Amino acid sequence: METWFAERSVGQMLPGDHAWFSYSSQEEQDHVIGTFLRDGLLTADKVIYVADADPHELPGLRRGDGLDLDGYVRTGQLTVLPRAETCLTAGVLDPGRMAASFEDALASAARDRFRGVRITADMTWAIRQRSGRMRVLDCEAGVDAAIAPSTTAMAICQVDRRSCTRDELAALKETHEVLVGADPEFDDGVLTITRMFAPRGLRLKGELDGARHTVFAEALHAVTAQGGDIHLNLRDLRFIDLGALNMMAGAAIRMASRGSLTLDEPPPDLTEVVRLVGGPMLPWLKIGTGERP
Repeated sequence: METWFAERSVGQMLPGDHAWFSYSSQEEQDHVIGTFLRDGLLTADKVIYVADADPHELPGLRRGDGLDLDGYVRTGQLTVLPRAETCLTAGVLDPGRMAASFEDALASAARDRFRGVRITADMTWAIRQRSGRMRVLDCEAGVDAAIAPSTTAMAICQVDRRSCTRDELAALKETHEVLVGADPEFDDGVLTITRMFAPRGLRLKGELDGARHTVFAEALHAVTAQGGDIHLNLRDLRFIDLGALNMMAGAAIRMASRGSLTLDEPPPDLTEVVRLVGGPMLPWLKIGTGERP
């Protein structure tokens, strides 16, 4: 039986969410976790990060982006909890201590009358320890017990998927009911454009017509500017006009010397259009098999 998950963008997370996020690059971690942290700071949430790091080194906060991080630390709104004081006993991950630390942090935030609480920790280091996978699974159960009943708290558990086996990723993923990802770059109720990171590119949902060519062109330029292979996932795209297809072909031509443009999981009718006209009109567009599992 396949496990059921709720998939949310990071900006749509709800109180009580104990979410799972696996990343494949610093760019992806900065994009998603940085949003989680910044949104919390800007909306008067208590923000807690379990890490052996300076606040200025946290994902998505390295540039500051105008945030007074030192001020948030002084007021207690931003707290970085060292691992040794939060989740380690004799240098080894201690699930019981981590759960107790989270419960203490929630109680402290409630006493200080914060609007909400956001907690996150990157558990990649723990996976690498001997018996790390089982200890992390035990931690997830404790975190869930602390967060799920809450009406004010939400948490994201992170892991670098490049450091885990497929079995480890599957086991960790199954301990969460919420999968979190990037917020859309654009969403007007008709078309949604969302960044992808593995593979790099954009996911399009809805209808891409002439009224949305400009915003699509801006998003496409932004993601292709760095070069490399780019993928456009079209699985949830219900309509696309020929003008937008020509824009994709133009981007593919410009990228030809430094990367490729692939259309992943296009609807059958769009696949047929690309194949019919692909030879004479759109020879640079390729049909792909999709993004990572």
